Amino acid sequence: MLLGYRHLNLHRTQGGSITDPLLCSQADNPVYDSSVQEKPRIRIRAVPVPRTFFNILMTVLVAVPALLWYNQTAQPVTIMVDGIPFETRTHRLTVDSVLAQTGIALNPADRLNLAQTSGLPENRTLEISLARPIQLTIDARPDITLFTHATTPAEIFAEQGIAISPADDIFVNGELWQPDAPIPAEISPPRGNFIRFKNRVEAMRPQPARLTLHRAVPIHINDGDTARTIFSTAQTVGEVLLAQNIPLFEGDAITPNLSAPLTPDTTIAIERSVPVEITVDGKRIKTRTRAATVGGVLAQEGIMLVGQDYTRPPEDSPLPAAALIEIVRVKEVLEFRKETTDFETIYMPDTNLEIDRQVVQQPGQQGITKTRTRVRYENGEEAFRQEEETWLAQEPADKIIAYGTKIVVRTLETPDGEIEYWRKIRMLATSYSAATSGKTKDHPAYGITRTGLPAGYGVVAVDPGVVPLWSKVYVPGYGEAVAGDTGGAILGKHIDLGYDEDNLKLWYRWVDVYVLTPIPRWDKIRYVLPQFPQER
Repeated sequence: MLLGYRHLNLHRTQGGSITDPLLCSQADNPVYDSSVQEKPRIRIRAVPVPRTFFNILMTVLVAVPALLWYNQTAQPVTIMVDGIPFETRTHRLTVDSVLAQTGIALNPADRLNLAQTSGLPENRTLEISLARPIQLTIDARPDITLFTHATTPAEIFAEQGIAISPADDIFVNGELWQPDAPIPAEISPPRGNFIRFKNRVEAMRPQPARLTLHRAVPIHINDGDTARTIFSTAQTVGEVLLAQNIPLFEGDAITPNLSAPLTPDTTIAIERSVPVEITVDGKRIKTRTRAATVGGVLAQEGIMLVGQDYTRPPEDSPLPAAALIEIVRVKEVLEFRKETTDFETIYMPDTNLEIDRQVVQQPGQQGITKTRTRVRYENGEEAFRQEEETWLAQEPADKIIAYGTKIVVRTLETPDGEIEYWRKIRMLATSYSAATSGKTKDHPAYGITRTGLPAGYGVVAVDPGVVPLWSKVYVPGYGEAVAGDTGGAILGKHIDLGYDEDNLKLWYRWVDVYVLTPIPRWDKIRYVLPQFPQER
């Protein structure tokens, strides 16, 4: 209680009155004498009231007026916190006592317009500027918590004496931040009883912001013949190359590898590949390589040369500037050509063999000549051919057929009587007359046969090489006749039966023709007859 008061120690007397031993004199405070005898009398005994209740009642009756008086006599004071006024009343006369009364505990970095030990100003106004908490992390060092009135990362680092470079990365609450961009202030809701003055002031202090500085470190990049040094905050080799927009191609060699972590003065070496175009097996392969020779490129791509395959340029030559490589697939084959020589058929007479019979004494065999040629193909097209050898693979052999020259005379009973013949020939029989022979009646040779005999029944036309003229023949179904005529169409085993003009019968069939005795001289006989026409 701001207003003190004396605690009344009340006691109840025997008579029932309430007395305070500290306010009464000794004379007024009779002591109960047990020896004094009083007259018996009727008394009503009062129920005693608890002392605690009276204590509370008296405290309220005394304290409330005192408190009202105390508040009425307090002087108003205005506390400006970051431009927001808070009104209070106090009997305090100094700054620190006013702050203590309100419960405001200032951080050493907070700003106050007066010294805390000074008295209140005439306008009785205190101005407070709260410092904001910052959690500062620099690379992998432990966090530092500081309070500052700076609003940008550049100002905070300047306050702390920390030099930054344009290549450094600054993060505010995990987000990449510009050095001169203000850090946003987030006010947290107050905790506890918001009515309390202290809570309202503390609620105005911004929440801590996390400020992180990743310092850029020197990185050396050797890109082929070009060397340079940069400063970067990247964590890996791949990140720094990506950040520098350095293109990488398949086949480039990067040392260390792309996932390797970076440390200060790391040297990144890039060995550049060159573009190469390979033509192989009808396809075009575009790739990149660091190989120094044509063979190295083929090994890189897993392209094998087989047999006599070769490359343009040669496999052991340096990689050309144009980087065009052609794979020439070589294939050599041997071609064999066969040429045949027909054999000859030789007929040999055999006196023991009957006429018109033949026996093959030696089958014919063609002569075979072979030639070997070597042919070279490059990428499927013939490059050249060379004839290497020609040899006789098989000697030709004549076909020897023995034909019969033995003549045997036989007889045959016919409807016209017995005949005697020395040869029987299977022939195609047709018929004709003088009118169908192809000559007009006014022709001088009309009706005259080859032998001069008049055309008609009993005169037949034959091939003299088969049946000698003037030979007598017997044709079943026709009868006996004389081979007395020929014809342009009568060749080989063909016989044309003559008829009178008024009695022509048409023939066209195969029959056995019997050549009758007598036997002509040997030089008039054709022992090997032609094989046409053929009977179907």
